[in-house]
Amino acid sequence: MSSPLKQIVIVGGGAGGLELATRLGSALGRGKKAQITLVDRNHSHLWKPLLHEVATGSLDEGVDAISYLAHARNHHFFFQMGSLSNINREEKTLQLDEIRDAHGDLLVPVRQLHYDILVMALGSVSNDFGTAGVKENCIFLDNPAQAQRFHNEMLNLFLKFSTQPHGADERVNIAIVGGGATGVELSAELHNAVQELHSYGFKGLDNQALNVTLVEAGERILPALPARISASAHHELGKMGVRVLTKTLVTSAKPDGLTTKDGEFIPAELMVWAAGIKAPDFLKDIAGLETNRTNQLVVAPTLQTTRDASIFALGDCASCPQPSGGFVPPRAQAAHQMATRAYGNILALLKGRELQPYVYKDHGSLVSLSRFSTVGSLMGNLMRGSMMIEGRIARAVYISLYRMHQVALHGLFKTGLIVLVGRINRVIRPHLKLH
Repeated sequence: MSSPLKQIVIVGGGAGGLELATRLGSALGRGKKAQITLVDRNHSHLWKPLLHEVATGSLDEGVDAISYLAHARNHHFFFQMGSLSNINREEKTLQLDEIRDAHGDLLVPVRQLHYDILVMALGSVSNDFGTAGVKENCIFLDNPAQAQRFHNEMLNLFLKFSTQPHGADERVNIAIVGGGATGVELSAELHNAVQELHSYGFKGLDNQALNVTLVEAGERILPALPARISASAHHELGKMGVRVLTKTLVTSAKPDGLTTKDGEFIPAELMVWAAGIKAPDFLKDIAGLETNRTNQLVVAPTLQTTRDASIFALGDCASCPQPSGGFVPPRAQAAHQMATRAYGNILALLKGRELQPYVYKDHGSLVSLSRFSTVGSLMGNLMRGSMMIEGRIARAVYISLYRMHQVALHGLFKTGLIVLVGRINRVIRPHLKLH
């Protein structure tokens, strides 16, 4: 009698988790060598670095999102919708919460899944650091639903401004807390959105009518990137009209604005908090696994958790040490690389071979300033430093990072078709989502 198929469960369908499920499905699921199951609380996947474009409407989630069910069928793995609530390491089971609709009616009861190998790829959420009023008054851009909420509130603000009487010095005030990639990119996209909406008939709405304030507690924006890149991005934002405040700590948020440590009040009708990230709170000491102060699962260089070799973790929810003494940064390229290493190590584990350590390779970073500019560095791991690039070449490279993700999910041919459809849509569809 043949032994039962090995059960490999991946929790989290972000960049790393979905890429891993796709590769394992093609390698093991297709030939019935193992059963691969992906778990996520959402119906569909959208590359997280694109959420700021969904928020402003320059990208339509309905067109670019990937259905988990359809992708699972095409790549020989299974999909279960649900939220992880507990792990039983002794019985090797995980529990998924019940699912209810908006009226509270039960749709799916509590379920248990068995696993032989479990992969935690839950990504990260915004960290408000306990700042008063942030949860109640600010929008986080952790998922498409939050990005869509921002989009709706932004359109309402602009519609109100363009149709109701206002003083000559009145403007739409939007504040963004956090000068990392999300905050910087969103600031630029907002100015692009205003120009597009003006062309569609929003009277009186132009860049002079928009007041975007970007607040950063550190000495400069984009602190994870070289200083010259930070300075270039700061300069570009200034040319657009974005007010950039550095060394400014926000102490509270109210419905009408932010208060800083220095006592300044920053008025805002719409506020976004993008000042830091952490792994989801429920991961803290889940099932006795080791975690750090930001709830990340501590893993060995092989990406196996320190207290259970049958549980892997990758992406933003994993704290992975590096030979240099540091840790893998929370970047999309890191999740992509970790998915590749986890794939190889899971195959090695099933075959009884030695697992290999993961070493992060910094291929550089790029920050998109919408259609205005792109700044960044390439080949960040070169011993002689990084190469500074700007303009159209940088924009092309920025887009190529997303294409790499698409190729990992769909292959070269289908990705080529997706690019072609995207070019057609730019001709026949509005440049901005207007609803």
